[in-house]
Amino acid sequence: MFYDVDDLRSDEIVLKLTKTCEAQPEKRWLPAYYFDICLLNGTPIGKCDLRIGHNEKTYIGGNIGYGIDEQYRGHHFAAKACGLLFHQAKKHGLDYLIITCDPKNTASSRTCEIAGGKFIKIEAIPQDNELYAEGKREVKIFRFDI
Repeated sequence: MFYDVDDLRSDEIVLKLTKTCEAQPEKRWLPAYYFDICLLNGTPIGKCDLRIGHNEKTYIGGNIGYGIDEQYRGHHFAAKACGLLFHQAKKHGLDYLIITCDPKNTASSRTCEIAGGKFIKIEAIPQDNELYAEGKREVKIFRFDI
C-alpha cells in the first residue's frame, strides 16, 4: 500500500512522484517510491527513491537513494530530500532508515551527516548483491532514527 505524497515539499524543494513499484520477493526487493527532486518552480534538479521496509538488501543498498544534478550540488538538496522521505517512511510505521554510500564518496557521506545519520560501519558487499555485480565492494552504512 502506498500513501499520498502531496505533502513532500519544503520551502525550497518538492518531491514529484514518478512511479511506485510493488515488492518483488523473488529479487528480495521491497516496495518503493521514485521521485524527481524539483525546485518549487518545477525545475527538476535530481532524483531520489524510498524503499519501504528492512531486509538484507536495504542493509547493504539502503532505504534511500539520491542524486543531484551537478549544477545544483552544494546546496544540501539531497539532505533536504531525505528529510522529506523520512516523513513518508513514518507514514509506513518505520522508526529508522538505512542509507549507504561508497566509502570514497565524501559528498554522499557528508549528505548523510547533514541529514542526521549515525555512522554504523563499513560493510563488505555480498557477492550475490547487484552492487557487487556493478563492481562495488564496500558500503558505508548510516542509520537514521526517525
